[in-house]
Amino acid sequence: MEARFYKKLKQQTVICESCQHFCTLLPGEFGKCGVRQNQNGKLISLVYGRVSALGIDPIEKKPFYHFLPGSFAYSFGTIGCNFACLFCQNWQLSQVSKKNPPLFEGVQEERIKLALKEARNLTPKEIVSEAQRFNCQSIAYTYNEPTVFSEFALETAQEAKKAGLKNLWVSNGFFSERVLKEVINLVDAINIDLKSFKGSTYQEVSRARLEPVLKNISALKKAGVWVEVTTLLIPSLNDSSQELKEIAQFLVDISPEIPWHLSAYWPAYLASWPATSLEDLEKAYKIGKKAGLYYVYIGNLPSEKENTYCPNCQKLLIRREGYFIWENHLSANKCPFCQTKIAGVWRKDSK
Repeated sequence: MEARFYKKLKQQTVICESCQHFCTLLPGEFGKCGVRQNQNGKLISLVYGRVSALGIDPIEKKPFYHFLPGSFAYSFGTIGCNFACLFCQNWQLSQVSKKNPPLFEGVQEERIKLALKEARNLTPKEIVSEAQRFNCQSIAYTYNEPTVFSEFALETAQEAKKAGLKNLWVSNGFFSERVLKEVINLVDAINIDLKSFKGSTYQEVSRARLEPVLKNISALKKAGVWVEVTTLLIPSLNDSSQELKEIAQFLVDISPEIPWHLSAYWPAYLASWPATSLEDLEKAYKIGKKAGLYYVYIGNLPSEKENTYCPNCQKLLIRREGYFIWENHLSANKCPFCQTKIAGVWRKDSK
């Protein structure tokens, strides 16, 4: 399918305008994501309607802790990603479409064709229909980076809106201003993976830039989209006290109500850093709370710090184990013990 987010230049050259790489492509060339190609002067999305990953997930798995907790999200993704993170936890999907990705063999075009052949064909209306059939309250664009299948994702989001479903965007936050405007109009909640607070880390480890991610987080929050942020904590890469303080302060300056998820990392893809310990996560948790964030969460390792507590009276509001809720005292947007407003979108507020 012809892409929406691009500009035509002379001699059949195009500029992709889906993400902040703004790839300039000659006929036959692929973008950095590997799934957007210049075909005879037109930018083509190779993954429109081609679903490579699909699941009915607890919304907490995305993770969203302050948006319809306890509900389920119809989740899907394609192949491809505009990042090349050495520590990618989903590399079988995200990196297979790249030109020379480590751990993959074969010519790029052949690998893409094989991956797409194994994908499931679904239209936006079919996705919405399936989400309703499984009693999901939302659709999550996830597993790989939704920006690389932005046309497919946003058209599905339009259909979801018509059907009364919520839209969840799980992203690295590197999308362009054109896509940002569409996301603001159609997406109800977004979780952005803030991988580091150093531009050098983004460049060396992810082959991307930090500044656009920070700008998009701020713009989305100001526009009224529900925002949660996740940092995969990697020992010796992004876990220094100074860097964690900088991330926490950046979020506080936007809004202390932004939930910050601290996830444990295990060696994956090309990374060999040691796995994150619970002690590492607890250190980061304390830094986030000390900086003034109301809601900081530890993920991927068992801890009482995956629970939600009232920022005023500190009473337990939601008790979680893994991705499931076992105790929930929050039926509206106020703490039942002290009446403090609890930021988020709760089940009763979503009607």
